[in-house]
Amino acid sequence: MEFTDAVRRRRMIRSFKDEVLPPGTADRLLRIANRAPSAGFTQGYAFLVLEGDEQEPLWEILYTAAASDHTTADDGAEQVDTLKRAPLVIVPLACKDMYLDRYASPDKGLARDEDVHPVPYWYIDTGFTALLTLLAVVDEGLGAVFFGIGSRAEIDDFRSRYGVPPEWEPIGALAIGYPDPGTDPVPPARPSERKPLSALVHRGRW
Repeated sequence: MEFTDAVRRRRMIRSFKDEVLPPGTADRLLRIANRAPSAGFTQGYAFLVLEGDEQEPLWEILYTAAASDHTTADDGAEQVDTLKRAPLVIVPLACKDMYLDRYASPDKGLARDEDVHPVPYWYIDTGFTALLTLLAVVDEGLGAVFFGIGSRAEIDDFRSRYGVPPEWEPIGALAIGYPDPGTDPVPPARPSERKPLSALVHRGRW
């Protein structure tokens, strides 16, 4: 598939068919994700791959989060119902400490202090891996959605259930599978809703 075609076809897909993915799908996606750029070539990202029953603790966390939000409890539970049909979930995680260590090394020479990094590249770089995964999903003929895990308490619960060390933070999760758009609880955005470049781009100065 041409790169521009993959970009144009990428959509957030929130509902999936109950179909098994071809063998090796996760590895192929992650090999693409691992081509992401990273500040100082720190590569301060990691991935938790969840398939089958391994996903259950995640869905329990999301159901609990939906139930606690009384204004959108029904809609939230419905969205979890459709997400959980995804045969594959990939959770990208970021590690701030790896960046602090990398930039405190002799060739960088910065203080090992978060304040010297006004832009948190540990999140940006891990976000790059998520976007590459979304594009690789399209190239595989699949669909995916990036979604948040929830509040700080829910992220701590996620860490506890999956044995994730405290220095690693999930930036969200990717549910991946064959799209079932007819049951998607959230209608896809229309191309006409995308802002034109004239509303986004400032040339020379703001």
